[in-house]
Amino acid sequence: MQNELHTIRDLCRDHAIPVTDTALKLLVRYTALLEEWNNRINLISRKEDAPVILKHVFHSLLISRIHNFRPKEKVLDLGTGGGLPGIPLAILFPETSFLLVDATGKKITACKAMIRELGLNNVLAVHSRVEELKGLVFDTVLSRQVAPLGELCGYSARLLKKEGVLICLKGGQLDSEIAEAVASREKHLGFPSSVDQLPIGDISPLFSEKQIVIARW
Repeated sequence: MQNELHTIRDLCRDHAIPVTDTALKLLVRYTALLEEWNNRINLISRKEDAPVILKHVFHSLLISRIHNFRPKEKVLDLGTGGGLPGIPLAILFPETSFLLVDATGKKITACKAMIRELGLNNVLAVHSRVEELKGLVFDTVLSRQVAPLGELCGYSARLLKKEGVLICLKGGQLDSEIAEAVASREKHLGFPSSVDQLPIGDISPLFSEKQIVIARW
């Protein structure tokens, strides 16, 4: 764990991500819990080509380089799986409220247990299909899942405030996927009016094959 503490501390320092000592320790503890739960249920790939704290935890934190998470901001992590990117970001921003949603009950069971173990008061995990979320509005929707952007935009359109944004962590060639999402916006209340694509390699060469996609009203 000491090696992982040095790893995440150095990564955050090298990428200009402010982080407290308390948050660093929680990020390391979350990594251990994620690996423990992954041995029981499938949360992340068991055939990792990089340490979990780098490939999953730090990868999630890179969103903070392009989005300023504010106190009392309401954030939805859509299809959270094992709590990614929501739990690492909730650790980094304790005054921001995070709701983690997944349709697979055992994944939410794991998230609830990890949240409880970490003592996080600003994050809640709910077993639900996104279509079943009613009466909730968010400033920001996050997604690290592999659903097409158009599908994610359809979900987000009714859950986002008009000035809100959808931020997705994705990989691969996305030009056609983005074009399809914009072309189908009339089906989704006019969302998105614009989509920006930022290669994560511009922020960190460690993820040269990954993209951050930002959809706006």
